[in-house]
Amino acid sequence: MVTLRRRLAMNLLYLRALLRRFRTTVLMAVLLFGCMPLVYRWRHVGPDGHAVTLGKALRHVYFLLYGQPSLDVDDSLLMFLDMVIPPVGIAVLVDGVVRFAYLFFARHRQDKEWFEVISETFKGHVVVCGAGRVGYRVVVQLRSLGKDVVVVEKREEAAFVAVLRDEQVPLLIDDIRSPQCLPRTNVKKAAAIVCATDDDLANLNIALDARRMNPDIRVVIRLFDDDLVAKVRDTFKAEALSSSSLAAPAMALAALDPRIIHSFRIGTHLMVVSVFEARAGLPGLTISDVRDRFGGLTLSMRRGGKGDELLHPSGDTRIEPGDAVTLQAEYKDYKLLRAFTMETEAPVYAHHVGS
Repeated sequence: MVTLRRRLAMNLLYLRALLRRFRTTVLMAVLLFGCMPLVYRWRHVGPDGHAVTLGKALRHVYFLLYGQPSLDVDDSLLMFLDMVIPPVGIAVLVDGVVRFAYLFFARHRQDKEWFEVISETFKGHVVVCGAGRVGYRVVVQLRSLGKDVVVVEKREEAAFVAVLRDEQVPLLIDDIRSPQCLPRTNVKKAAAIVCATDDDLANLNIALDARRMNPDIRVVIRLFDDDLVAKVRDTFKAEALSSSSLAAPAMALAALDPRIIHSFRIGTHLMVVSVFEARAGLPGLTISDVRDRFGGLTLSMRRGGKGDELLHPSGDTRIEPGDAVTLQAEYKDYKLLRAFTMETEAPVYAHHVGS
């Protein structure tokens, strides 16, 4: 949820970006309604020989925009201004003020121009390309970490477009490969770009364009072709991830052992995360004992398997019967630990592998 303070800050940033974009219009409006009345007050002399008041001068400039002057002038400079002010004023109103008001009050429509303006308020943000299942989860995770995110999606009917709009995430519906798409995301000032579409070629094109516009940007690419992953990492210096390579170890190990709730690789090492219910073997050991004897890093523990979960318990914490202990270890060490506990019945945990 967007807090009131966050929303106010966003509105102020958006207003500043609008004023910067319309600075010429603002300058012309100040010149027209701030300076021109002073000129009329300085040069115009009424029938009674007195200078016109500032209020009447301002009213004269205002009605000039509609072709209805309220003062009779015979001064050459003022006559010139009477001819120039109407077209200039109409241009300022139509091209500037009206469009400014439209962009400020119609932000809910999230058209391309609005998106470009809101992107200008960000610096160090993350551009996420693709509003599918993976892209949406990336956005949720980044926002939970307090990062500003903008999203680009090609299809209006994509799975999470409506959800992202309801959550007030800046969303652009456009072909990411079009020349003007990435510049609209303010990619030059972005910290990272996540290419999470379902097209490997599109993801590579996006990454190349982003790196060309911002050489320092961090690039994360989702690829379906496992052969491309290593090549992209080595030659492009980007973080390339294959959905199948990430999911395969978790699915394989989940099929072999229902206790394993997560798995990942660090280089050649297969790491697993598992939940142990302290029965045989574990009770009486400390957290440090488990680490030193089996290489198991205790991530969390729940006393008696109930209550609040204690993250990263101290090394001298002693495990008691019935405690639920979440451990991370290399797979070969995990097998040794499981054999040590001699547990024959492992609880079944539901597994979910995101795509």
